[in-house]
Amino acid sequence: MLPLVRTLFEIVLLRKGPDSIPRSAVLFSMILGLWLLSALVVLALIEQFDESDFLLSLFAGLVGVLCYAAVVVISGHSSRVLQTISAVLGCGALISLAFVAEFVLFTPFLGQSITGIVAQLILLWAVPVEGHIIARAIDRHWYVGILIAISVFVLQFVIYNVMSSSP
Repeated sequence: MLPLVRTLFEIVLLRKGPDSIPRSAVLFSMILGLWLLSALVVLALIEQFDESDFLLSLFAGLVGVLCYAAVVVISGHSSRVLQTISAVLGCGALISLAFVAEFVLFTPFLGQSITGIVAQLILLWAVPVEGHIIARAIDRHWYVGILIAISVFVLQFVIYNVMSSSP
């Protein structure tokens, strides 16, 4: 498990790509479990995050995964879908855990306002990470991946806000 986490960490730092993750349904299941666990940690430790936020974030995450899978398939690299989705979910889990750790550890010292800003910046790091992953998966320039990741982020943001404001 430690080599997998190390690989995901290297991807988060933009040093490796999704091709560094083996194509394996078992590995994908482990990463999916890690992603769900990270979402549960956010639910348990972040006061402002409730059950409806939990479900909405899972749904928005699923929409993002489906978008990335569609991009990979449309670009003619369908054999890379499992690795790409594994990388997106695994890196998302690590970024979520970093967000929680920063928020929980620094709020007592820095206050909720400053800690919240830093936490949001940590979460926004997912956009260039996902851009890097998708660019490597479809063999395109990094800027293409960033544009795709920004588009998916905006879509997820809109879905989250529309669904959270519905009665």
